[in-house]
Amino acid sequence: MMSQTSRHFFEDFPPPNNFEHTTSKVESFVKQHQTGCKNVVLITSGGTAVPMESRTVRFIDNFSTGTRGAASTEYFLAAGYAVIFLHRAKSAKPFVRHFPEEKLLDLFVMPDETKSSSSAITVKPNESTRLARVLRAYHSASSSNSLLSIPFFSLQDYLYFLKSISDVLGQLEQKSMFLLAAAVSDFYIPRAEMPEHKMQSSEGPPEVKLSSVPKMLPVLIHQWAPEAFIVSFKLETDPKLLLLKSRKALDTYQHQVVVANILEERRRKVTVITSDSETELELSGEQMKDGKELEEVLVQDLVAKHGAFIQSAQGR
Repeated sequence: MMSQTSRHFFEDFPPPNNFEHTTSKVESFVKQHQTGCKNVVLITSGGTAVPMESRTVRFIDNFSTGTRGAASTEYFLAAGYAVIFLHRAKSAKPFVRHFPEEKLLDLFVMPDETKSSSSAITVKPNESTRLARVLRAYHSASSSNSLLSIPFFSLQDYLYFLKSISDVLGQLEQKSMFLLAAAVSDFYIPRAEMPEHKMQSSEGPPEVKLSSVPKMLPVLIHQWAPEAFIVSFKLETDPKLLLLKSRKALDTYQHQVVVANILEERRRKVTVITSDSETELELSGEQMKDGKELEEVLVQDLVAKHGAFIQSAQGR
């Protein structure tokens, strides 16, 4: 059973409009890959928004670009996993993240209209190799139906989807993985404290009462998907606290992995912590210059740990 505070949260807010349809898609997706004996990973990505009004105009946001989640999705697909990508709408997405919107049109060239009547559009020679590589990976995921993308906006939407996906994905037991990379809000405004309509500036500064978001990680670990391989993230600004707090999280929640990182170093170094190991993963300056991504190394490490986790369960 859920804790009283987590149950009250779900009772306080209605599910997203597309909740039943999305849950049905998740069920079909998981069933397909269960039949095909694939491992399936849920990757959460991006920040959650906390509405300040029932008819939301203003909101409090947890900012996250979603780059780690989007990049990890690509590398898990390359490793043979099926991926459910639960992401903040308009945050970074796998494959298209390589071509920022503001530079997208710079990939293409048109013939000089004064010299040719052709309307053929071509890719710039120096971009064609990169584009072809990304397109091949995208078409591979698409043709095998190995990627299911689910967007969310608010904290409430995120938690509803997290619960419904966990209930389904947990049925795969050890062959399921959760990579919880989303930046989830710590506070929210209860529905009873929320005005229905847009707050008016003419009424002066609003007095906003925030409540703590119920801790869903222990519910996920012990109730929704108790046999799954679960990876959480710990981000700190003080290196002295990082390993201590990561170890505390593992001891408290009893899951499999914490990925620990310092804010300023998060693109080049993480420490992967389990109950009996600490593995530091770091890119050199030369590797970063060559375009190598830390997520590639991280996913390789997590795939190996997940494989060992599955083998250990089969040997019990």
